[in-house]
Amino acid sequence: MTSQGILAFITGIGVVPIVRVSSSESAVQAVEAIYQGGVRAAEITMTVPGAIRALEKVADRLGDKMMLGAGTVLDPETARACMLAGAQFFVTPALRLSTIEMAKRYSKVIFPGALTPTEVLTAWEAGADAVKIFPCGNVGGARYIKALKGPFPHIAMIPTGGVNLETAADFLKAGASAIAVGTEMVDAKTIQEGRFDIIEDRARQFLACVTKARAEMKSAA
Repeated sequence: MTSQGILAFITGIGVVPIVRVSSSESAVQAVEAIYQGGVRAAEITMTVPGAIRALEKVADRLGDKMMLGAGTVLDPETARACMLAGAQFFVTPALRLSTIEMAKRYSKVIFPGALTPTEVLTAWEAGADAVKIFPCGNVGGARYIKALKGPFPHIAMIPTGGVNLETAADFLKAGASAIAVGTEMVDAKTIQEGRFDIIEDRARQFLACVTKARAEMKSAA
């Protein structure tokens, strides 16, 4: 799939679950639960012990059924390792141009992290497919996305931080191309209790929330 196709697939889903857990096996189980809940994309963060192995396992088990991403990618070397493990897209917490270059060299999708208007524009000009606005919840949430979309209507933005079932619709209506969801979908307590059915259910709830918000936006237009 081309990078444009990957981006269209992810924004079509509208929600990117962030899997940040304490073991590679838990990460694989969480992604499988997300898949069962109907969300066909997820990112496994590099803070997961054995994250590369987790990527390889998910790629083996779900293959082309799931759009698999690597999160918390700090440098181009890590991006390359994740790519070889099966990651189709990369998400970074901060803006590092060399990591964007690596993704573009291999026609992969990247959502670099940025916060200020200058960082957002720099990331976009460097080839970002969409810009991860992080930590969005700490600087105004949906209102901050709306403020950024004023001067940058052409830049695709994916807010991260402060996104939950109550705020998801607000972020989308403010102009977000998709939302990224962390502990609101995959949290430590649920993982420890082995309640992957809860994660599955949350995936369904977020999908329903995105569908409803987009339908309301369409009717309002």
